[in-house]
Amino acid sequence: MLVKGWNTKLRAASALGALALMASGCASIKDHRGYLIDPALTGSVQPGIDNRTSVERSLGQPTFKSEFGKQIWYYVSIDTKQRPFKRPQAKTQNVLMVSFDEKGNVATVERRGMEKVVALNPDSHKTPTLGRTRSFFEDLFGNIGSVGAIPGQAGQGGGPTGSGPNGS
Repeated sequence: MLVKGWNTKLRAASALGALALMASGCASIKDHRGYLIDPALTGSVQPGIDNRTSVERSLGQPTFKSEFGKQIWYYVSIDTKQRPFKRPQAKTQNVLMVSFDEKGNVATVERRGMEKVVALNPDSHKTPTLGRTRSFFEDLFGNIGSVGAIPGQAGQGGGPTGSGPNGS
């Protein structure tokens, strides 16, 4: 009798442990990507006072720099969350944009968040195109007879028709 009671408790404990293990596998994964924004440091960058050197010393290297036009440094910070069997999704995004004038002094400092993020949902099954709808066989055999033909002379012998060496 004692073994039977112990067996029941052991089964209940193992079932509870298995349930806890499965529940922990369903937890979301949180991740941070990019620059770690410190409000005290980013708030210290002032237009007209700081230059490239002082910004780099206080904030470090930017995530990326503009290649053309006005010199802008971007500090990008993204927090993502991923549910089991799903793709990661951005939950918060902060972009600090520091633009410089021709002399290298800070011209403007802008902060942007998730309002500029665009959600794209591409349809992987079909690509919409302009024009007529053709079947597989029309695509496969559609160009037979048109290769090498002169436009406007379908069904004729082709070849040069003018008095010049190439029909002109």
